[in-house]
Amino acid sequence: MLRRGEQAYGYAKACGIIGKSFVGKRIFDLNGVSRLSDLDRLIFPQSAGNLPEKELLVDMEARIIQRSVKQILALVRDFIEPPDVLVQLIRSYEYEDMKRVLNTIAIGETKNPGFTDIGRFRRVAFEAYPDVEAMVRGTEFEGLLKGGRWSQQDTVDLQIKLDGLYYTGLWQDLKPLGRRERGTIERILGEEIALRNAVWVLRLRTYYNLSADRIREKLIRLGPPQCFAPAAAALILPLESYGPWSRWKYVSLLNPENPQQHWKVDPRYVQNAASEYLYRLVRLSFRHWPFAMDSIFCFIKLKQFEEDLLTSVAEGLGMGIPIQDVFTLLEVEP
Repeated sequence: MLRRGEQAYGYAKACGIIGKSFVGKRIFDLNGVSRLSDLDRLIFPQSAGNLPEKELLVDMEARIIQRSVKQILALVRDFIEPPDVLVQLIRSYEYEDMKRVLNTIAIGETKNPGFTDIGRFRRVAFEAYPDVEAMVRGTEFEGLLKGGRWSQQDTVDLQIKLDGLYYTGLWQDLKPLGRRERGTIERILGEEIALRNAVWVLRLRTYYNLSADRIREKLIRLGPPQCFAPAAAALILPLESYGPWSRWKYVSLLNPENPQQHWKVDPRYVQNAASEYLYRLVRLSFRHWPFAMDSIFCFIKLKQFEEDLLTSVAEGLGMGIPIQDVFTLLEVEP
């Protein structure tokens, strides 16, 4: 548990970092960007990369993530004993790196895909790639990834299981927190888990044509019933008829009807809209209880949302998509 002095110092430091981040009003600064090199100079005015556009995209995405992690670690390092829930949030990068490893091995890639350096919080020996058993020995991934051989189809199931493992750890880490702090974080996590489940349902039904029974057994079952209810409804609602979705909890996140086109659920649209919805929830919660631990939780989430936004904008510009069109695709309203 954080001491009061640590909480106050951490909140003040978090406010300073967020004030300079591309969230809130600073999203407007991205409106004037038309090329990848412009975005690079905006984000990294002192150290913009001098590379061709194709090379710049890969390099800049890595620097965006490194910048975000560096700022998160700079704040958390100031705490004598960081709460487990914050540590698990930081380790979300490790879970994402493991998903990337699964994909590269499944396609037969021998080159190490790299990893995000989270300092002393890292557990996976990524340098042992492609020996997965050596990489995950002694970690919670060991039982899940034993054998180290799988197909591309297997990676979908493994990614869902990794999500379940991550959120189970995060939910367990809430238990030592005080009732008020736990309540704020539980509310955010409950929405995140509910939306993660719902998006997985839409993706598995749309792209893999899986049955409701097969999908149901893969979903994350944590928290109160409402964390699972939207996904359960999404299992049976028709994918090509908008009307029956009108009473669905997250109907506002569905792709809208177009009279000129046949409507069908777009999982990617829902995923982007869900991300924007969670961003606004976290942003409102960040300043709700100043000098409390849950504000630090929200700070880390805000930095991760900014990171996703900037990497998505970079990818869009790299494909020649105007910045306003990128915002539309991401459901972002600057």
